[in-house]
Amino acid sequence: MKFLRNFLDKQHKHFSKGGKLERLYPVYEMVDTILYSPGLTTKGKTHVRDGLDLKRMMIVVVVALIPATLFALYNTGYQANLAMQNLNQQFPGTWQGDVANWLGLGFDPSSLFGNIILGALYFFPVYLVTLAFGGFWEVLFATIRRHEVTEGFLVTSLLFPLILPPSIPLWQVAIGISFGVVIGKEVFGGVGMNVLNPALTARAFLFFAYPAQISGDKVWVAVDGLSRATPLAEMADSSMHLSTTITDAFFGLIPGSMGETSALACLIGAVVLIVTKVGSWRIMLSIIVGAGLTALLFNAIGSSTNPMFNVSPLWHFVTGGFAFGTVFMATDPVSAAMTEKGKYVYGFLIGLLVVMVRVVNPAFPEGMMLAILFGNVFAPIIDKIFLNANIKRRQLRNVV
Repeated sequence: MKFLRNFLDKQHKHFSKGGKLERLYPVYEMVDTILYSPGLTTKGKTHVRDGLDLKRMMIVVVVALIPATLFALYNTGYQANLAMQNLNQQFPGTWQGDVANWLGLGFDPSSLFGNIILGALYFFPVYLVTLAFGGFWEVLFATIRRHEVTEGFLVTSLLFPLILPPSIPLWQVAIGISFGVVIGKEVFGGVGMNVLNPALTARAFLFFAYPAQISGDKVWVAVDGLSRATPLAEMADSSMHLSTTITDAFFGLIPGSMGETSALACLIGAVVLIVTKVGSWRIMLSIIVGAGLTALLFNAIGSSTNPMFNVSPLWHFVTGGFAFGTVFMATDPVSAAMTEKGKYVYGFLIGLLVVMVRVVNPAFPEGMMLAILFGNVFAPIIDKIFLNANIKRRQLRNVV
């Protein structure tokens, strides 16, 4: 690695001010800081020094996402193998040409290795397209503005595939992440300036632009032509029988977006974020409280025509994108509320809205995406209210 360090040091003069590749300094700096820690340190006594910088913060989030990512690989393959096995039993030989058979994986949902490999065949193309197109826009805007390319996109590039269905067309992935990065972040000024979460902005764009491909039942099984409703869709339809247990929903053995199904994996990620103080436990707790109280209110009201009124808080917690959104999306430090008291209000608002959307509008049984984006919009207002209140209290204390 010393050879690589020496090589990068020799190239620095070409990218520094006055060099022939000066305009491409953000690209050089990105490569250098990904491979090595910066050699420059802050001098003087006017700066607050902390062991947690942006790079370490983003790496912690990536580490927290590992359980959800690994389970995404497993469950995507599991759901595909399960669907293909059932279909092959009804119509023998239907999927003999499937890629799983070519690799000798068969259709065995009990095979841990087979499920992971098959799931990887769906997940990694989506992830690589996200990296390629999202990374292109990140580098382009950084080069034009002469800013550094930050590590924030590493998190966005991993979050986005995890909130997509496994059968999403790759061209839609490219368009979606381009919209999320450019419209959701860069038009506001780039990293640290965006109002909305970029990954959720990209997901919302795809949801409204291509609803047939991203909201229909068929997208939740990674096999073209096969469909299975998600638990939330089954709950919203009184004519359907709930085909899963709350235990399966907690562990994540259900159809859904690739990385959102396992509440357990999200819970492990939450522990990592809370212990490292990267994620706000105040936001997570207040979302759970807001959703739980709202669900109990609807349970008390009841309805003979809308089955979603009777869904318990626990079912809300373990289905859809609730756990994933609570842990990884709502706690985004840029788009979330920043004041300590404001975080409680911000989280409670999201929890209230997600259950309200799910229950009042059974045609759209999810709701977490819209609730978080709505919370993002109101986060600056919430912070402003508490900041003004703090200023007034200080002024009263200093009145002579």
